Amino acid sequence: MSHLKHANSTSKPIGPGRALRLHVYGGPEPLSVDPVSVPDPGPGKVLVEVRAAGVNGLDWKIRDGHVRNIFKLELPATLGIEMAGVVLQTGPGVTGVVRSDRVMAALGQCGAYADQLLIDAEKLVQTPEGLSDVEAAAIPVAAMTAWQVLQVADFDLSGRRVLIHGAAGGVGSFAVQFAKAAGAIVYATASTKSLPHVRALGADEVIDYRHQTLEHLTGDIDLVVDLVGAEVLDRSWMLLSPGGLLVSIAAPDVVSRAPQDRRAVFLSNRPDTALLAAIAEQVAAGVLRSTVAEVVGFYDLPSAIERNRTGHAPGKIVADFAR
Repeated sequence: MSHLKHANSTSKPIGPGRALRLHVYGGPEPLSVDPVSVPDPGPGKVLVEVRAAGVNGLDWKIRDGHVRNIFKLELPATLGIEMAGVVLQTGPGVTGVVRSDRVMAALGQCGAYADQLLIDAEKLVQTPEGLSDVEAAAIPVAAMTAWQVLQVADFDLSGRRVLIHGAAGGVGSFAVQFAKAAGAIVYATASTKSLPHVRALGADEVIDYRHQTLEHLTGDIDLVVDLVGAEVLDRSWMLLSPGGLLVSIAAPDVVSRAPQDRRAVFLSNRPDTALLAAIAEQVAAGVLRSTVAEVVGFYDLPSAIERNRTGHAPGKIVADFAR
């Protein structure tokens, strides 16, 4: 349980809801649960009762101020970038969703760690039957980021060699599946405890980054998917084949760090409702596997965000707001 104080974590909010807000940059302590009110939805807006939200690496990067020049926030700001819940109220002109619909979304901004969320109707996707709110909240950011990372490659992946760094996380788990489905030969790095998970996703070779090296792949990799950054990125340039590409979601400065004869792209996730709807249906049907590493309560979000930074079991951490 986190250090946050609360009167009754199991009771439903009455009147103003809770929001996990960042007051100043610099670690877990400035996060607090504050009472907040949400206005009635205006034209094109929907008020959603958030029931679950996924924890992402961007949460602690925002918290620590690492991306303050990219994601400019007015503090205090509510964190959280994906959620699942139920429509409470729709504004004028909204079509496609009605009160009591179960919905899910990647926000494309912050605000998901709150009992009530005001969101553009066009960002919402109906949650498929067969997916719980917790399961649905684990999908949007990870799945769409993984798909978009692979789409950046300007070549057919069939028969190509793809290396995915950080393959046991939410994004990596989907990236392994998408790359394999595209016909790629998939290499993946993961920690010792996560090797069986990544193998089960279909990777052709899983490399324990703590105990194994990558030298045997030198010059052979057509696409490196960097979900880790730091020294992992720096060790990856030598692995690229002639004409190969490195795509990073972890290093905004990847293009400037690339050696002169290497190609690199930085990718930031873009919400895509049609893509999310299709992927969610595939997860519900069992075609794609989405792994929830851990389910926490709302008041445990600060410690869960920190575990995302330091390492956790394979898959996504999800907050169940009813806990």
